[in-house]
Amino acid sequence: MVQEARLDDVGSGLTPVSHGWFVVNVGEAAWLRHDAFGGRCVFESNRRVLADRSDLEPQQFEQLGFDLAVLEPGKPSGMYHAESSQEDFLVLAGTCLLVIEEEERELRAWDFVHCPPGTRHTFVGTGDGTCVIFMTGARRDDDTIVYPVSETAQARGAGVETETPSPREAYAPFGHWRLGRPAAWSDLPWS
Repeated sequence: MVQEARLDDVGSGLTPVSHGWFVVNVGEAAWLRHDAFGGRCVFESNRRVLADRSDLEPQQFEQLGFDLAVLEPGKPSGMYHAESSQEDFLVLAGTCLLVIEEEERELRAWDFVHCPPGTRHTFVGTGDGTCVIFMTGARRDDDTIVYPVSETAQARGAGVETETPSPREAYAPFGHWRLGRPAAWSDLPWS
């Protein structure tokens, strides 16, 4: 039998601190925030979520990654990139602009985006309010990522100046994620 994981509060909500199954509400889960990239509900405990808890080991999902992104108008979800594994996205609320393969596509609630391996993409919040996107991606030991140069993404504040396979290089100008809920927390349905 698989045991239930223990959830601990890490300062921004609950995160698993042991292996096993668990249930957590988005409003009670651990969150990260970034001035440039909005908020992320993180359902697993990674190094960022455990930054203030050196006594705990990360409990990351082995096969799939899941995040809930909250974007503010004009802010990207991250840098334009392509991963070697499949990624999929479901817009749950609000609107955003999908920048994909040098094209732009307006998205609204309930639009689904499928990115086969190697698809270059990112999202940028639009409209007057927040956009909420459920994000998932496959995980393999040999996964790779590339941040290609893209004028389309650069025009939206989501593109690198020089192509790199390094997340550290791609995000170096932006500082770090920190524990905390998004600034627009009170506008979100689970608050």
